[in-house]
Amino acid sequence: MTYLQGLLSRVERKNGWQLAEQAGDESPYGIQHLLGRATWEADEVRDDLRAYVVEHLGDPEGVLIVDETGFLKKGEQSVGVQRQYSGTAGGVENCQIGVFLAYHAPGGRTFLDRALYLPRAWSEDAERCQAAGVPETVRFATKLTLARQMIERALDYGVPARWVTGDAVYGSDSRFRRFLQGHGIAYVLGITSGYTVRPYTVGSLADTLPRNAWKRRSAGDGSKGPRRYEWAFHRMYVDETGWGHWLLIRRAIGARHERAYYRVFAPAETTLEEMVAVAGKRWAVEECFETAKGECGLDEYEVRHWTGWHRHITLSLLAHAYLTVVRAQAVRVESHKKRKQRGKEKSLSR
Repeated sequence: MTYLQGLLSRVERKNGWQLAEQAGDESPYGIQHLLGRATWEADEVRDDLRAYVVEHLGDPEGVLIVDETGFLKKGEQSVGVQRQYSGTAGGVENCQIGVFLAYHAPGGRTFLDRALYLPRAWSEDAERCQAAGVPETVRFATKLTLARQMIERALDYGVPARWVTGDAVYGSDSRFRRFLQGHGIAYVLGITSGYTVRPYTVGSLADTLPRNAWKRRSAGDGSKGPRRYEWAFHRMYVDETGWGHWLLIRRAIGARHERAYYRVFAPAETTLEEMVAVAGKRWAVEECFETAKGECGLDEYEVRHWTGWHRHITLSLLAHAYLTVVRAQAVRVESHKKRKQRGKEKSLSR
């Protein structure tokens, strides 16, 4: 509880020393003990996190969002660290990569799960893994495999979700799409311009669409108001289950060749507006990362071992979920007050 309170506090940097000072300790020993040597299971707390989010934010229209983020590191000792591509850094850097599952619901958006990506160079080095506390049962798993495992855990638990969304890392993989189709869950997943739909690439297909195929729609509100783009969709086929497979294309207004592309799987009657809304919800995970790092110390840990990484990250996600739920409750209270006030004003005007 003290660690969570520190993560939720206004401490400038949420590392061992500053969290210890916040708790009134003379040294970071207690913090280090909690993250490294104390007896408790981070996965059990993760399960509690998921239950907490479902209890307070769960909604049948929920959207699961898969994405990853990088944690820049120095040296070679931190578990999973190596020079690898990080979208967070915008290039190849010495870093760890975490894969995350977020949840977007009408009441708010936060995280459900996390997994540390362990590169093959690590997973095949038994001595290095042992030194970093990696369990012997852990084997190499791609980021796509980690994402599937997290989605499976969410679905097995009964997390109410109608859609999955993610970027081209996930949408370009046919096994990942088939996995979602096999579970009967709809998706809007990014793909690259070179993705082929015979005899076209999606980029060249977009060039053939007539002017009236493009509709201006908002993909949700951003920091500067509605995110309006031009959108077009092309239905490829309806499968034996009665669900449709589409290509969805987004282009910037006034910049015809500034485009993004998606594969969509959903009931045949799904509208363009529904697809656009889900595509727009993927950006919520970026906001979650920003908030978790800025307010909950997600990236401010000073641990090197497998256990410490999972413990800190899980507690940081729990702190983020708590903030999200508190904000959602405050919004509901304020909305209730406004409705009540409008009702009084209506009565007085009669």
